[in-house]
Amino acid sequence: MRQPRLNSVVERRLLVNYRVDPDVAERLLPAPLRPQLVHGHAVAGLCLLRLGSVRPTWTPKVLGLRSENAAHRIAVEWDGPDGVETGVYIPRRDTASRLNVWAGGRLFPGEHGRADFDVRETPGRMSVALATRDGDTRVDVTVELSDELRGSALFADLAEASRFFRGGAKGFSATSSGRHLDGMELRTDAWHVEACRVRSAASSFFDDPERFPPGTATLDCALVMRDVPVNWRPIPSMPSERAARLAG
Repeated sequence: MRQPRLNSVVERRLLVNYRVDPDVAERLLPAPLRPQLVHGHAVAGLCLLRLGSVRPTWTPKVLGLRSENAAHRIAVEWDGPDGVETGVYIPRRDTASRLNVWAGGRLFPGEHGRADFDVRETPGRMSVALATRDGDTRVDVTVELSDELRGSALFADLAEASRFFRGGAKGFSATSSGRHLDGMELRTDAWHVEACRVRSAASSFFDDPERFPPGTATLDCALVMRDVPVNWRPIPSMPSERAARLAG
């Protein structure tokens, strides 16, 4: 079945980023993907995403849906027909939407688990917590908006960070079959991110010492995109030679 292109508004896309030991990141990736390195570090993180006005491109905006979503991501590269390509590998997607759980992997790429979200936002501060229904994953993050990116070992400034994450528009998601990766590309002519200062961040994924031995995953920085219209385009799935092992 042909999967539709989707329009939406990114009401909030909070990226909480970790610098990771490349060998540890490599073990979490299915072939043919490999870690994309920045100053010798792999880059991984959380995407805490609220989408509004989600609908097929031919549907009026007023009929669009709204949902809270989360993705665990690792920046990757692979050899394409025209050279090295970049994007992200997504070992886990979760959502508060029953419809997204049902439709993900069927009507549009990306299988989702179900999660409960607790979100508190003001113009200058965001707190997002979630717990997955299967009990596997918990996240609790609080950030404040900042006028510039400070303290990152990955990126010199906000402009460099923005360019890096804009280059990761193609996302490949793990599937239950383990034989292929679902593909989706984010497109927008209104790309804009802001810097955040992390006040607290807890993640059962990144804090797991079996998956990330002490010292191999360090919180680096956070960015946020707000109120940006985007288009989501299905891209061909990628054959996967082995399934990633989320348990480490």
